[in-house]
Amino acid sequence: MKKIALAIEKFSRSAGGAELYSVSIASALINDGWEVHLFGRSWDGEPSEANFQEIAVPNYLPSWMKMLVFALKHRSLLRNQSFDVILGFGNTLLMNVYQSHGGVHWYSTMRKTYSERNPFRRWIKRVIIKLSLKQWVRHWIESAPFRQKKRPVIIAISHMVKEDMVSYYSLAEEDIRIVYNGVDPEKYNTQIRQTLRGPIREELGVNEEDVVFLFVSYDLKKKGIIPLVDAVARLKQSNNANFKLLVVGEHPSQSLRRYIKKRNVQGMIVFKGPTRSIEQVYADSDVMVLPTYYDACSLVVIEAMACGLPPITTVYNGVAGIISDGHNGYVINHPPHPKELSEKMRVLLSREQRIRMSEEAIRTSKSLTMEENHRQMIEVFNQVAESNPH
Repeated sequence: MKKIALAIEKFSRSAGGAELYSVSIASALINDGWEVHLFGRSWDGEPSEANFQEIAVPNYLPSWMKMLVFALKHRSLLRNQSFDVILGFGNTLLMNVYQSHGGVHWYSTMRKTYSERNPFRRWIKRVIIKLSLKQWVRHWIESAPFRQKKRPVIIAISHMVKEDMVSYYSLAEEDIRIVYNGVDPEKYNTQIRQTLRGPIREELGVNEEDVVFLFVSYDLKKKGIIPLVDAVARLKQSNNANFKLLVVGEHPSQSLRRYIKKRNVQGMIVFKGPTRSIEQVYADSDVMVLPTYYDACSLVVIEAMACGLPPITTVYNGVAGIISDGHNGYVINHPPHPKELSEKMRVLLSREQRIRMSEEAIRTSKSLTMEENHRQMIEVFNQVAESNPH
């Protein structure tokens, strides 16, 4: 039986994208006959057939030291064990397959600083980042696969991530494979618009002719909430159509609420907070809007497309690599500008345009399934295991 080791701080379906992915790929591997070992600080118990080894990291340590201790302890544990495949997600030092879910750290970090709109404060933020021990430790750990004498198989989850790796680490294009994220078509599909559509729209006071723009994020600022609020204000002034912006995820700060009041769009934006039923949210929405400052490959955009929502996002969202501008969605420039964003939103106020782009979005998403992602990754793991000399 082939053995594989995965490491992430928290193995949980209810945590972030990388954490959820680690559980799902572990389950797929077990179903394929692999012996799966999980190394982390905590585990929710899924998949139950996996072997979990805790990496204890004291909570009182500063964040940079927690990252370092985790990576060093992981390396120490694995040097005393034998595995056919060691999968790294960017938080460990030892691996023979590397799949980055965060992209190139310095690129992603600097792109996110544009969420600070004041140029002087943005410059200060960049200086602080450059002087931060936490950022340098994160970079040193992330760069581990590119320092290894025998470089691991490198997997990028989008074309953007691949291009960033080629640029930053001076790699050849052929050194990196691309395996896009995927979604479960049994859970995310157009049928939910027939079976679930209605309750949230009724709550919002909108009818079928009105448009609900959806924004999903647990970090509102870095995903572009401010330019989106500005775009809503512009759209409100220039168009008589009824629409709402539905925000799901993080609760708004007081400063954000004040900004929304300043722009006089309180009645246009509804904050729903976190949800356990994202399918219901997709069913009751019409367009996905995520003017993010950086995403390696936003899974919520792919989920929304599978449910029939044409997306609007930025060039620095890796999912832009599957969007044909004006065909199955829109890709705007970075940093997101309210004028450009509102123009794309205005186009999608048209029912005919939404229907056309929705059909194309659905067609695009059909090749981006979780099953296909797992198939491609397991194919890589089998190739690595066969070439592993031990």
